[in-house]
Amino acid sequence: MNVLTVVTGALATTVFGQSFLSGTVAILVGNLVGTIFMALHAAQGPRLGVPQMVQSRGQFGAKGAVFVVALVVFMYVGYAATALVTGGQSLHAVLPGVGVPAGILAIGLISLAATIYGHDMIHLSTRLMTYVSGGAVLLCFVWVLFVNPLPAAFTSRGTYSTVGFLGMVSIGALWQLSYAPYVSDYSRYLPPDTGPRQAFWSCYWGTTLGAVLPMILGALIGPAVVGGDVVNAIARLTGPASAAIVLLFAPGIAVAGAICFYGGALAVITLIQTFAIGWRPNWRARVLISVGIFFAALLMGVIGASNFLPLYSRFNELLLYVMVPWTAVNLVDYYLIRFGNYDIPSLFAADGGIYGRYNVVAIGCYGLGIMVQVPFVATDFYTGAFARAMGGIDISWIVGLLVVSPAYYFAIHARRAAGG
Repeated sequence: MNVLTVVTGALATTVFGQSFLSGTVAILVGNLVGTIFMALHAAQGPRLGVPQMVQSRGQFGAKGAVFVVALVVFMYVGYAATALVTGGQSLHAVLPGVGVPAGILAIGLISLAATIYGHDMIHLSTRLMTYVSGGAVLLCFVWVLFVNPLPAAFTSRGTYSTVGFLGMVSIGALWQLSYAPYVSDYSRYLPPDTGPRQAFWSCYWGTTLGAVLPMILGALIGPAVVGGDVVNAIARLTGPASAAIVLLFAPGIAVAGAICFYGGALAVITLIQTFAIGWRPNWRARVLISVGIFFAALLMGVIGASNFLPLYSRFNELLLYVMVPWTAVNLVDYYLIRFGNYDIPSLFAADGGIYGRYNVVAIGCYGLGIMVQVPFVATDFYTGAFARAMGGIDISWIVGLLVVSPAYYFAIHARRAAGG
């Protein structure tokens, strides 16, 4: 629950041109559907006790998981950059003398400090931010609905279009799906007897409520956004309360950045250990890796800040196409093939142990998932044949899930039946 989530919701009534009503429904549908998959990943943490990307070696093999892990590192850096940009914009809105680049640097350094302190500090911070950022969201709603009500035209601007509606559904679903590579990193220290049901529903409703409320706020204020700067729109609409609201949001943005830095560091360590078997990073190595991710995110954020909203939308679209096949393979393998039973030492073995260096079936199904989505992709830089035939509607991620899930399930069973 932070200002980046508000920015994401604003896509409904800005980039996708929806009315407030249709945008809100799209936000609800996307989050309610996407969170199912994310929460299924979260429930794996207490059972296995390993970071999410380490667990992916059980599906793709010790070396086969390299591409997925590298992709997730890119995702972490990208989302960290978006968090830093919104943080920099927030500081600039409250303190005009602080430029956006300087604000990005300041938020990044706070995020880096929390990352270095690690897992427990991040958990403590997120618990506190539930109240702090939640207070900012509540104050925003009260101000724009009751204290200084928005013009009635705000809720009637935009029109329903199937293309825009499904586009926002996809973004809402991706917001949750993109947490899938994170979640076991933070649920892995829960007691093993936590139980998948408890872990699932706690994560499901927590992340759904935490995302839907700020996103609806974003859709509500979307018509006031100029030049993609949602924070500036919040400041203009809330007037005297803007400083308090933005300052309440700022720590939550720093925590979001810390989550990305920390998870990204774990993914980089996983990547390095694939080739440097037996390497165990000390605290200096972990700090150095975190600093490297910080600088990469800082550079990406400073470069992209001037054209933030369109770039953020495209970044989300790209991630959706490449993450869906991974989540399909992971969940089918965990819940329908192995029923949560993995050999943990094999996940850390040089040769992959019982999982081998490469799982050709998993890698092949991942590639299949990318290919079957291409004809259904609809973006401003590429539109597939089927998407054009449907008037620009993008259902690529749905097709990816529907194809990869049964393909992987039956291919694994066929290999087992053949003695493979």
